[in-house]
Amino acid sequence: MYERICAQFYIVLSLSFAFLFWPFLAVSPAIAGEVVVFDDHGISRGTIIVRTKERRLYFVLGAGQAVRYPVGVGRAGRQWAGESVISGKYLRPNWAPPDAIRKLRPNLPELIEAGSPANPMGAAAMTLSGGEYAIHGTNSPKSIGGFVSFGCIRMYNEDITDLFDRVDVGTPVIVTR
Repeated sequence: MYERICAQFYIVLSLSFAFLFWPFLAVSPAIAGEVVVFDDHGISRGTIIVRTKERRLYFVLGAGQAVRYPVGVGRAGRQWAGESVISGKYLRPNWAPPDAIRKLRPNLPELIEAGSPANPMGAAAMTLSGGEYAIHGTNSPKSIGGFVSFGCIRMYNEDITDLFDRVDVGTPVIVTR
């Protein structure tokens, strides 16, 4: 009987500890497509915010909320920050490697067909104006959460599909470090 009471006390104490100190424990990865509290002061509803340091993308809903997605971002020396807009939306896109990537990887073909394991675009891509960058899916889901790309923003395929349905050409995009 004593052991049972001690075991129950230990479980209650453990759960209480976890509940009280949960915010201070290591942060687990975000739940894809999770609606979170977001300080949207000065940011218009419908804006995409990418926080490179966090490796998170936020789609601002307004009223202090955003949909949060984990992303892969540019490697050291390949990261960028600034403002852009969605200039195009493509489902199952082919990929033509930009000259900067072909220079580093001269064996890449000029075009990689959609569905090929070598195509890094995944299920969908949204190009950004003013450069050769995109927000796109990936055929390498293990890369999400890392500093992995040549400057593009990578998302899980199910997440890029969700975001793709939420935005239009012309949607503002702000990338911060």
